[in-house]
Amino acid sequence: MIAIIDYGMGNLRSVQKAFEVVGHETVVTRAPQAINDASHVVLPGVGAFADCMANLERYGLVEPIHRSIASGKPFLGICLGLQLLFSESEEFGIHKGLEIVPGKVKRFPTGDRSSGANGSVTRLKVPHMGWNALTIQRE
Repeated sequence: MIAIIDYGMGNLRSVQKAFEVVGHETVVTRAPQAINDASHVVLPGVGAFADCMANLERYGLVEPIHRSIASGKPFLGICLGLQLLFSESEEFGIHKGLEIVPGKVKRFPTGDRSSGANGSVTRLKVPHMGWNALTIQRE
C-alpha cells in the first residue's frame, strides 16, 4: 500500500490516480499509523513551503515522515514535497524544512539565461512548466 500524505493542501487526487492507473493500491492519509504501515510513502507538493511545514507539524506528520525515511522505506517527494526534505527554504523568508537532506532550497537568481539546442539564449521562466529539448554532450 502506498501512503500519500495529506497535509491539507496539494495535488492529492492526481497523485493518487496516477499510482492507481498503473495498478498500485493507495491511501490518502494524515494518520501516522497508516504512514508507518505503508510499504511506500509519497509526499506530494503544491503550496507555500512555510504553510506546508506548519501543516505537517499541526497534523503530527513530521515524525512519521522521519521514521519512514530512516527505515529505508521507498519515499517519493514530488515538487514541494521534495523541497521540504531539505534543511530550509528561502521562499518568502527563511523557513526550516524537515532537515533530512542537508542544504537550502534557493530561488533562481533573476536574469538567469538558458542556451537552447540551436544556440539561442532565452531568459529562464520561473516556475518552469512544460517540455524542453535535452542535448547530451559527451566529452
